[in-house]
Amino acid sequence: MIATISPAMLADLRRKGENVTLIDVRTPAEFGEVHVDFAHNIPLDRLDPKAVTVLCGGGPAYFVCKSGTRSQKACEKMLAAGIERVISVEGGTAACEAAGVPVVRGRKAMSLERQVRIAAGSLVAIGAALAGFGPEAPINWQAIGAGLAGFVGCGLVFAGITDTCGMAMLLARMPWNQACRTAASCSR
Repeated sequence: MIATISPAMLADLRRKGENVTLIDVRTPAEFGEVHVDFAHNIPLDRLDPKAVTVLCGGGPAYFVCKSGTRSQKACEKMLAAGIERVISVEGGTAACEAAGVPVVRGRKAMSLERQVRIAAGSLVAIGAALAGFGPEAPINWQAIGAGLAGFVGCGLVFAGITDTCGMAMLLARMPWNQACRTAASCSR
C-alpha cells in the first residue's frame, strides 16, 4: 500500500519548517498552468529514481499530480526501484489549492485527460466516416475505418483494465505539452 498525505498535513509540515520535497509529475504545460509553489516538476515519463533520491537528500519524496493517479504511479515506480520513503498527496493539486496550500498560476493549458478524449473521439469518428464508403471505392475504406475504430476501442478497454493509457503517454510527449508556460515553471 502506498503511503498518502492530505494536503492540509502537507501544508502543516511545510509551515513547521520540515524538509518537504514535493515532485509534481504532470506535464510541463499542466505544471505551468497551476502548481504548488514549492513543487518541482519532473514529468512521470521522465521520472528517474536516482535523481529523485538526490533531490530529496535522504528525506521522503512527496508526489502530486492533478488528481492522484499519476502520483500513485510515481510512487509505484520508486518502490519498484527500491526507494521506500515515498508519499502520494491525496486529491492532487486541486485538493492542495482547496486546502489553502499556496499555488502559482500561469497560462491555462488543456489537461492530458481532455486531450485523450478529443484524440480518441476524433479517431473513432474518422473510422466511422471511412467505414461509410462503399465497397466500390478503389481502396477498402470500410475495412480501414472499422479497423481504426476497433483499434481505438480496444485501446480504451486496455486503458480501463490496466489503468495505463498509451495514448496519454504519447500525448504527454507532444511539443505543446512540453512548453514552459511561465518563467517560474521553467526555473524549478
